[in-house]
Amino acid sequence: MLKFLKSGFYTTLQDFGRFGYRNIGVPVSGVMDEVSVKKANVLLENQQEDAVLEITMTGPTLLFESPTYICLSGARMSPTLNNKPIDNYRVIKVEAGDILSYGKLENGFRTYLAIKNGFHGDKVLGSYSQYYPVTSTKCFKDSDEIPYEPVKQYEPAISELKLENHLEQQYIEVFKGPEFSILTDAHLEPLFSKDFTVSKENNRMAYQLTEEIGTHSHSILTSGTLPGTVQLTPTGRLIILMKDGQTTGGYPRVLQLSDKSISVLAQKKFGDIISFKLL
Repeated sequence: MLKFLKSGFYTTLQDFGRFGYRNIGVPVSGVMDEVSVKKANVLLENQQEDAVLEITMTGPTLLFESPTYICLSGARMSPTLNNKPIDNYRVIKVEAGDILSYGKLENGFRTYLAIKNGFHGDKVLGSYSQYYPVTSTKCFKDSDEIPYEPVKQYEPAISELKLENHLEQQYIEVFKGPEFSILTDAHLEPLFSKDFTVSKENNRMAYQLTEEIGTHSHSILTSGTLPGTVQLTPTGRLIILMKDGQTTGGYPRVLQLSDKSISVLAQKKFGDIISFKLL
């Protein structure tokens, strides 16, 4: 078992999400930064969809009760194993009784803990991803436990990766959305020439941006949305749906983020700056 001595700000179990249930209003959920998680699971020779811990802003303190191997990825959050600093994107052996802790957030916003053969739990609608009320809890609390398979000996094929750092990327790649044509020149000029600030209203459901691009009076029938859909409110504010975002919406869908750009945005926090790049 992995025991949460301290749970951190918002720590959840996530895989790559649950699919086939959007027609009944169930979001995809799953990891916010797929780029980081895929690489951690590659290093551990896991399946791509093996479940990881997603750790937001402030990390937990974790006690390993059995030996295994781990890999950290995503945001750098000053991790230590038994009070000794460790690095992201390296395969690290842990023993029974070892304690993993996190400190100051150095960059990014979400860090990931992958473990050899993945974390286990109760699957709901084909996924381990925590999303209340589909799952019984929305995140871990102090003293919670999560099972994993003990691994005493393992020789990784690759023990370390040096990566292109998408955490520092400011631009967000987007495609035209279904209602892109409603945008006038007065909307388009600020949309693609100016910077935008992540507002305080940002979470796994959606990111709102502070700056506005101009009012409009266009309404649409409630229509399907996806993670990465950019909606434009009547006041001209942009809302970017994320992994726990609703499955339908009534605001015009003017842009759609690429898969990589969802990972880029997932590492932004309040006050960070982004810009849009049309593909």
